[in-house]
Amino acid sequence: MRAIQVYEVGGPEVLREAEVDQPRPGPGEAVVEVAASGVNFLDVYHREGRYSLPLPFTPGSEGAGTVVDVGPGVTDVAVGDRVGWVEVPGTYAERAVVDSSRLVPLPDDIDFETAAAVLLQGMTAHYLVKDAYPVQRGDTVLVHAAAGGMGLLLTQLVTRLGGRVIGTTSTTAKAELAKRAGAAEVILSSAVDDLAAEVRRLNGGRGLPVVFDGVGAHTFDASLASLRTRGHLVLFGAASGAVPPFDPIRLAHGGSLTLIRPSLGDFIADRSELLRRAADVFEWVRSKALEVTVTGRYALSEAARAHSDLEARRTTGKLLLVPDAAAVGRREETRS
Repeated sequence: MRAIQVYEVGGPEVLREAEVDQPRPGPGEAVVEVAASGVNFLDVYHREGRYSLPLPFTPGSEGAGTVVDVGPGVTDVAVGDRVGWVEVPGTYAERAVVDSSRLVPLPDDIDFETAAAVLLQGMTAHYLVKDAYPVQRGDTVLVHAAAGGMGLLLTQLVTRLGGRVIGTTSTTAKAELAKRAGAAEVILSSAVDDLAAEVRRLNGGRGLPVVFDGVGAHTFDASLASLRTRGHLVLFGAASGAVPPFDPIRLAHGGSLTLIRPSLGDFIADRSELLRRAADVFEWVRSKALEVTVTGRYALSEAARAHSDLEARRTTGKLLLVPDAAAVGRREETRS
C-alpha cells in the first residue's frame, strides 16, 4: 500500500511517498481503510523531531475510515464499521492499524471528511473551554490565530458559551473569517506595536481572565501581558516554535497568574471520556453550533505541500489528506 514515510527529521521535503507492507492487526487492534486524514501542527512537530518518534515513521494522528480487519479479542468495532480516531500515529497512509479502544463509531449523519476534520480539534476545543478554563458567560477571552482551524472552533464555542472573543489574525481576509465565526474584535497582529496594550484597549483598559494561545514563542509575552490579576494562560500549542525557558516569578509579578500546558491525550485517557467528548462534538456539528470548514484537500502524494501551506499560514480552516477521493465519494454515496 501507499504511505508517507519520514526517514529523517526536517522540513516538509522529508515527507516521502513509499510502498509499504499491508498492515495486519494484532490482539485488540483493527485495520482501517483511511478515507481522510487530518493535517495538524502535531504532525509538523513529529516531522521536525520536536516530539520524537522512532525512525522511519508514518506521520498523521487523526483520521476516519472503514474497518476492514480486526484482530483477536476486538469487541468495540466490527468489519464494515465507519470510525474516526485521534492521537494514533500512522494515518498518512491508505490503511492504518488502530487500537480498537481508541476508535470512535461515526453517526450516520457524520461523513468521513467531517469526522477527520473535527475530531482532534473539536475535542481539543471541548476540553479547553470546559476543563482547562471553564468559560463563563460574560468572559472576554483572547484567541490567537482565530482564523485557523483550531481558532475558528474555539471562537465558535466561546461565543456559544456566552463569552466575547478578541481574536488575532495576520490578514484582513482572515479577520473577516474570524468575525463570521463570532469574534467581536479582531486585531491584525502585524499592524500593532503593542499587542497586549491593544487587547486591553478593546477591553476597556482591563486585562482578560484567559488567553487561549496555540502559537507559542511569538505570542507568549503578549499573552501574559494581556491577563488580569489571577488570569489564566492556556498554552495549548507552539505553531511559531517552543516558548523559551522563563522564570516562574513572572507569573507572580503579573498578578498571581496561572499557566497550563495541556495535551488532549490526558483529557481522553479512558474510552468513556473519549466517547463522551466525541459525542458532544458531533452534536455541536449536527446542531450547527460548530461549523467545520475544510479549506484544503490534498492527495497523499501532496503531504509535503500541505505541511508547507500550513506552516506558512497560507491556509484557514482545516486541511485534509484524502488517499483515494473517488473511492471515498463512492462509499459515501452508497451509504446515503
